[in-house]
Amino acid sequence: MNALEFRGVSFSYEENGPLAVDDLNFTVQEGDFVAVLGHNGSGKSTLARLSGGLLTADKGEIACFSNVLSDKNLYDIRKNLGIVFQNPDSQAVASLVEDDVAFGPENLGLPRDEIGRRIDFALRATGMEDFRGAMISRLSGGQKQRVAIAGVLAMKPKIMILDEATAMLDPKGRREIVEVVKELNKREGITVVMITHFMEEALQTDRALVMNRGSIAMQGSPEEIFERHEELLSFGLALPRIGVILKKLREGGMELHEVLGADALAKEIVSCVS
Repeated sequence: MNALEFRGVSFSYEENGPLAVDDLNFTVQEGDFVAVLGHNGSGKSTLARLSGGLLTADKGEIACFSNVLSDKNLYDIRKNLGIVFQNPDSQAVASLVEDDVAFGPENLGLPRDEIGRRIDFALRATGMEDFRGAMISRLSGGQKQRVAIAGVLAMKPKIMILDEATAMLDPKGRREIVEVVKELNKREGITVVMITHFMEEALQTDRALVMNRGSIAMQGSPEEIFERHEELLSFGLALPRIGVILKKLREGGMELHEVLGADALAKEIVSCVS
C-alpha cells in the first residue's frame, strides 16, 4: 500500500515567486525506509512540511494512505504522520522527559493508562528509559533528539519524517539516531522518510531520492544512486566516504565492483590483488 504520495505538487513561498517544489511526483510504500537527498535549497524541507500539512500545496495532491490531505482531514493525517525537525530544543514542550513524551498522546485525548503505556513504549524504543525523570535541558544533543523521536513515537504514527534530524549532532550522535530509526522501521514497521545531506546516512536506507531545484532528479537503491558519481557531484552532493575510497582505488587501476560496506570493499580488494 502507498503510505505517502505526491501527485504533481508545486509550491512557492511567494506569490508568483520561484517554485520551492516543482511538479513533484513520487510514492513511498508502506514499510519503506527512504532517504531524500539534496543540496541546500533543493526543496527537501519544503517536502517535509507539505507532507505534514504545515504548508499547503499551490498545485497537485498529497495523499497519506490514500487519504488526500485537506483542511478537513488534517487532524487525522497528523495522527498517522509525525515529523522530527533539525533542532531538538525547538521541539521540546516540557522540561521533563516524561512530560514531553506525554504531550502528544494527551492532546489525542487518550485515557491515562494508555498514555502511560505509550510513554513506556516510546522511551524503551529510543533507549531513554533511564532518563524518564531527567531535565531535557541537561541532556546531550543526541539524547534530546531521541526524546523528540520518542514524542512522535508516543502518538504511534504509521509514517515518520526526519527533516535533517541529525544535522546538529556529532558523528556518534548521528549514528545513534540512525540506528534507532532503522530499528523502528524494521521492528515496528514504521515507514520512514529521512531527509538528510549526509551521504553515509543514505547508505542505511532501502531507497534514495535526490532532489534538485524542487524536483526529483534521481531515485533508486543507494547502490544505484552512488554509481552515478558525476551526476551526484553536478547536483552539489558529495560521495559517501566509502564511495570516495572506491573511486580513488579505481583511478589507481583496481577493477572493483560497486560496494557500500567496509567488509564488502575489503573482499573486493582481496579478490582484486590475489
